Amino acid sequence: MIASLRMIAAILFMSIAVPLASLLVFPWTLITRDVRLLYATGMAIIRTMVWLTGARIQAEGLEKLDPAGTYIFMSNHVSNLDPIILMPLIPRRTSVLVKKELWRLPVVARAFDLASLVPVERHNRDAAIQSVRRATEVMNQGVNMMVYPEGTRSRDGRLLPFKKGPFFMAAETGFPIVPVTMVNTFEILPKGKFAAKRGTARLVFHPPIDPKSFSSREELMEAVAKAIRSALPEAKH
Repeated sequence: MIASLRMIAAILFMSIAVPLASLLVFPWTLITRDVRLLYATGMAIIRTMVWLTGARIQAEGLEKLDPAGTYIFMSNHVSNLDPIILMPLIPRRTSVLVKKELWRLPVVARAFDLASLVPVERHNRDAAIQSVRRATEVMNQGVNMMVYPEGTRSRDGRLLPFKKGPFFMAAETGFPIVPVTMVNTFEILPKGKFAAKRGTARLVFHPPIDPKSFSSREELMEAVAKAIRSALPEAKH
């Protein structure tokens, strides 16, 4: 009951804070074309929402990263909480892959473009190539990328087979990959559940992996999977 109330409070906060922040910050962003205030406001809203759910966060390994570096962060994915827990911890601004269909709304499309988000269209090879090109442009501007190589949330917390697309992007862009292991978010809010339980999410940031050090995408995929798996409980391998 209490868990459900916490989640309702988090959703209500989000439903009020996002429109209000948009009215105050979005016009400034459109005028100045400077997305920093919009991004900082979004991260503050996300952090507050996570706090309202009752989830607490413990991060390890951030000291292994160059604060001025540009990376592709690849994480296991077991909960709806994963993106909103991980993204605010990543140093500097971060982009994500978003379904291309959402660009059909003009205002939303404008916001996405200003935020340097990357449209992705599954099962379309030409569109996938365009997504890689856009991701390269974004990262060349010093913006990180956050990707879930499994492509969907795991239903039992175990690591799923990786999709090849993110590793094609890594090979093409040449930016280092930072494997991230999310631990305990499945127990806090598993797929298919509404209310989050109280708990501490543990995030392990592993040392960066250079895609250019591997002769094939398969070898690169295995190296990233091995790093993520190394911090998972044995039952989740």
